[in-house]
Amino acid sequence: MATLTFLGATGCVTGSRYVLDVHGKKIMVDAGLFQGPKELRLRNWNPFQVDPSSLDAVILTHSHIDHTGFLPRLVREGFSGPVLVTPPTVRLLQVLLPDAAHLQEEEARFANKVGSTRHSPALPLFNAADARAALELLAPVPFGTPYELAPGIEFSFHRQGHILGAASVKVRFKTAGGNRCTVVFSGDVGRYDAPILWPPEPFSGADYLVVESTYGDRLHDPGDPKEHLAEVINETAERSGVVVIPAFAVDRAQQILYYLHELLAEELIPAMPIFLDSPMARQATAAYQQFKKEHDVEMKAMVREGRDPLAPRGLTIVGSRQESQNVNGVAGPAVIISASGMATGGRVLHHLRHRLGKPENTIFFVGYQAGGTRGRRLVDGEQEIKIFGEMIPVKARVVQSHSLSSHADADELLIWLDRGVSPPQATFVTHGEPDAARALADRLESRLNWKCAIPDLEESVTL
Repeated sequence: MATLTFLGATGCVTGSRYVLDVHGKKIMVDAGLFQGPKELRLRNWNPFQVDPSSLDAVILTHSHIDHTGFLPRLVREGFSGPVLVTPPTVRLLQVLLPDAAHLQEEEARFANKVGSTRHSPALPLFNAADARAALELLAPVPFGTPYELAPGIEFSFHRQGHILGAASVKVRFKTAGGNRCTVVFSGDVGRYDAPILWPPEPFSGADYLVVESTYGDRLHDPGDPKEHLAEVINETAERSGVVVIPAFAVDRAQQILYYLHELLAEELIPAMPIFLDSPMARQATAAYQQFKKEHDVEMKAMVREGRDPLAPRGLTIVGSRQESQNVNGVAGPAVIISASGMATGGRVLHHLRHRLGKPENTIFFVGYQAGGTRGRRLVDGEQEIKIFGEMIPVKARVVQSHSLSSHADADELLIWLDRGVSPPQATFVTHGEPDAARALADRLESRLNWKCAIPDLEESVTL
């Protein structure tokens, strides 16, 4: 007997957590933090629905915190491993998990300082020691290599192209009757025309499928993202303004660097100072440069020619806090790339505080903005935004690009799925806001005649 329980990523795009119980072996796929509105973030503090010490293994699809950030808390509460990941994900988590712990500790310190907590003292969800303990449990598994979780239960990773190291997870096991059963977790599906990494490997069929639906109800802008970036930079340069790009430190920052390298080489934008101001993005960029096996054909060709596509002309990689503050004195035209991508924290907040009130500047969002985040409020047109307790007027131009997303859109999800395979017995649509999940389920039912369900939080199904 096997059951699948949905402990996150239901009705929202964060907190990815699934527990597959096969013949008494409990396998958790993803261990993500809930992010966004307060009511979602508070879920991270709820008692975990499964005793962490009873988990036999955790499998992580990729390194993003909404898929991995709960892992240190699991370890703190008794989970002892293993944590199975792709080799590049090991490298990225060595950056992301300590940073997540630092943010937790900073938030607790701030809450205690200003008294904005009902608890005394406020404590972090997990700390740096918990993150280090989680990192010690990481066990790398190469793409496409079967790994035995227990007798009769194995899994394998398959490239998804979403970010460096991202994978879908295919779990195979024997049923009580001796038949084989396959469950596939899509993780986050990448795009087919994105630079740097290989595109997603096709869905090869499964008895049961758990598929994300982040963009299940919409299509990305069909325009060329490089052209859109050039347009924004050139328009802002004409005003002698600064383009501030809140970018996810992993993948989005690297895509922007790649496109800037090409635009400058092709003389489609003027030479100007470019600042990468994110310690995490700096280390993630080094990881992207390190794992050459993951580079697509074009990226490999440029590297062979002696070019570094992730180091555009005029790039300054900002180090210390003082160096970051010095960027405030830089006049336009210039480009500042900084995290976090949804403007929920990180150094980008200082740049937004300094640049938002000036009409010559542009704030260029280059990815999905979850409901309730500061980024979402800005792209929705709010005229004032709170940063560090101060209301900042929004006079800068705010632009969003959907063509730079690293998530497959509704059509690309169908391309990934519709490879002539037999329909799964059931497809569970998760990791999307309600309208997006419903739209994708309706498309799969109407176009492919697949049986779909949108699970509720803590719902369990028998496979």
